[in-house]
Amino acid sequence: MGAALLQHALRAEAEPLRSLRVGSAGVATRGGEPASQNAITALKKVGVDLQGHTSRRITQEMLDQAALVLCMTESHRDMIELSANPVPERLYLFREFAGDPLSREVPDPYGMHLSAYEACRDELVDAIPSIVSFLRTLQGDPPPRA
Repeated sequence: MGAALLQHALRAEAEPLRSLRVGSAGVATRGGEPASQNAITALKKVGVDLQGHTSRRITQEMLDQAALVLCMTESHRDMIELSANPVPERLYLFREFAGDPLSREVPDPYGMHLSAYEACRDELVDAIPSIVSFLRTLQGDPPPRA
């Protein structure tokens, strides 16, 4: 949901942010799984289509190509830090720039009721302006690795 919401927000930005490609991958997922119906419904309510999404497991190649890696929880970040070589230079929590140090993690609503997905969506939406602001500061910076 975070990737779809961020990509949606970036479409409203000027270049070069508008052209950024946002991807999604999990640290403990099976590849090829469709988005849950509750995730699709929660995003549809805010005009974002998640219908064709399928899961994929994060790879070192994805990490190496990413200008920014955003995790939902500290445990996700820890898993990347333990398994990646090299560890991405720009590895943050999705809500890290939102300003509230007590609510930096976004809990996974997997398997829960629609209301949990809507609460997750709202936490993600709340964080997006701070991510976009951070991305603006990176304009002109070279990517961390070629």
